[in-house]
Amino acid sequence: MREEIPVYMFFGFMDAGKTTLIKETLFKNGFANELKSFLLIVCEDGDEEYEEEKINELGGHLEFIEEEEDLTAERLLALDEKYKPEAVFIEYNGTWEVGPFYEIDGPKEWTIVQALCSVDATTFENYMLNMRTMMNEQMFKADVIIFNRCSDDTNKRKFRANVKSINRPAQIVYELKDGTIDDRPEELPYDINSDHLDIDDMDYAVWFMDCMDNPKRYDGKTVSFRALIYNPKEGSGRLKTGTIVPGRFAMTCCVEDIQFLGMKCKTPDADKIEHKSWVDFTGRIKYEFAREYKGKGPVLYPIEMTPAEKPEDELVYFN
Repeated sequence: MREEIPVYMFFGFMDAGKTTLIKETLFKNGFANELKSFLLIVCEDGDEEYEEEKINELGGHLEFIEEEEDLTAERLLALDEKYKPEAVFIEYNGTWEVGPFYEIDGPKEWTIVQALCSVDATTFENYMLNMRTMMNEQMFKADVIIFNRCSDDTNKRKFRANVKSINRPAQIVYELKDGTIDDRPEELPYDINSDHLDIDDMDYAVWFMDCMDNPKRYDGKTVSFRALIYNPKEGSGRLKTGTIVPGRFAMTCCVEDIQFLGMKCKTPDADKIEHKSWVDFTGRIKYEFAREYKGKGPVLYPIEMTPAEKPEDELVYFN
């Protein structure tokens, strides 16, 4: 019986740098040298080309699948039988749906071990504005999203918000125009070293996203913000006894992106708090297990909640 065959997926819109990333992985980083044989399946004809002779010299095989209807279980099974690769690399087409690929019943030994998505930072905002569905399609299954061609002006905060709104677990990497990794921490609009965080509407979305991504550094801190309370008393959305969700509706890019950013909050007074009421909330953040997170995450414990006026603009933003 053959061992598991790792499959590496490379997603990204046209001219996002997928081919460059694959070539760097195979040749520059020496991945191909560790394999006796590998299969590279290319589903898109981009500006950057592969040197088939170089691939063959390293024991690799290059195959093109240019039509979406040709990417079938039968085709993959035939390629597996023909080459018997130790690893498979797939450059996916930036205009194809991603979900159906994961439903293909291909070679049983093939296992997707990592999915990477290349994104051109210089065109990202424009594409998200005009071709959002296609961009989301490329990002929603990725384990790692690489923003290339970044500069000091790249809006990391907004980029991260867009990614996390559709793919919360994804790791994000920022690559500068010279190919080096920009590992400088994102600047937060508040003092993360303070024991108490007074979060205004302008900073709420950023605080929420960072707290969800890095809950350990907020453990034990207190926080204050104006909140809309989610606490339905009946129906399928009813919460567990003793639980409410203070939060805000946030917009990352356009009206279609509006979503509620709320955090689990434990309080014995949950039954007394009206659904969709506005409060000035102050509470302590604890990093602990929560069923809703399927693991550990930030949970709020209220210190004070006072009725508040609905803000003039109910939405918060990532700008």
